Amino acid sequence: MALIATHKEQKFGIGDKIRVLQKIKEGEKQRSSVFEGIVIAIKNAGVNKTFTVRKIGYQGIGIEKIFPLFSPLIEEIQLVKKGTEAVRHAKLYFIRDKSRKEIEEIYSKAAKKINKRTLRV
Repeated sequence: MALIATHKEQKFGIGDKIRVLQKIKEGEKQRSSVFEGIVIAIKNAGVNKTFTVRKIGYQGIGIEKIFPLFSPLIEEIQLVKKGTEAVRHAKLYFIRDKSRKEIEEIYSKAAKKINKRTLRV
């Protein structure tokens, strides 16, 4: 149950929005593909560590990809938006049942709670 993973000095965790640049080889040609979404799971440990990224595609269809963390095909992982610091679950599978609007609502409510806590201290 890992909440944070590191790939080439870039740290990311559950609930973060990331952009994964992946090398794809088609015949003799090689191109780079981008997949951007929310990290909903980080599994295993050591060299077998994988992370699952989910995005909402065309017409609201959810697309998930599982990436091996130490794959030589992953060029770079960019952190687009930091998730909430107070993630309570190691796996955010409940996001599968939510729409894009509901997910943004959850993040905005959590951000308000964190801001209130920091103002009190």
